[in-house]
Amino acid sequence: MKHLGWIGLAALGAASVAVLADEPAKPVFKIPPGYIAAENVPDSSLLVPPAPARKSGAEQRDKAASKTALAAHGTPRWTVATSDADLFSPQATGALSCAAGFDISAQATPSLDKLLRRTMIDFGMATGKAKKLYNRDRPFEVNRQPMCTPEIARALEADGSYPSGHSAIGFGWGMVLAQLVPDRTTRLMARGRAFGESRRFCNVHWQSDVEEGRVIAAAVFARLQAEPAYQADLQAAREELAKAPRQAPSRDCAAEAAALAGG
Repeated sequence: MKHLGWIGLAALGAASVAVLADEPAKPVFKIPPGYIAAENVPDSSLLVPPAPARKSGAEQRDKAASKTALAAHGTPRWTVATSDADLFSPQATGALSCAAGFDISAQATPSLDKLLRRTMIDFGMATGKAKKLYNRDRPFEVNRQPMCTPEIARALEADGSYPSGHSAIGFGWGMVLAQLVPDRTTRLMARGRAFGESRRFCNVHWQSDVEEGRVIAAAVFARLQAEPAYQADLQAAREELAKAPRQAPSRDCAAEAAALAGG
């Protein structure tokens, strides 16, 4: 049985990033609290249908999508997927910078960075009940093919595959940013969707995991609107973006766009 849970995976992920950065004594940053109290987190076990049954048409669809993604191993799309796997480094919140049209980081947009890091916990944690209920094996456990983050393979094996926390986070971040930059809504939501799809290219989630992660994101986003602390931080981020000159994205947006188009 898989018992680690998303927050345990988050802690191990942060620690693994620290080790890769040659700083094993401390994590890259302290994992912040979310905005939603535990008793108010949307119940993913009631929001998503059962995980695809063995040998079902839905499972065969997942396996076909996985096979297609495996063919992209080593391509620019794989590189973007590997970058999207990062939730814990100082650069993590910049994943949607190109879609937003400006650099998102603790240095350039500290209020927005705080908002995204806290909502990440809400979006990710909300997948936990369904993950525990369905206890689904991840693609790399089944096909034994490479995945983007082998350094946390054991942690991923201990966390159910269905639905995808990363997909919930990416799609959720797209919605949060669209509240702040509504004229970029289409680009932001497309990039948030691609952020989730990166998990399929990383060989750590099935297509249905990714799709249902977006359902969880929508429920969490709706619940966030009732949270005073979220609304306060959203307003702080809005004022920050209105006052400060927006820096150009530090990422190579042309290369990212080409990679996503090719995937």
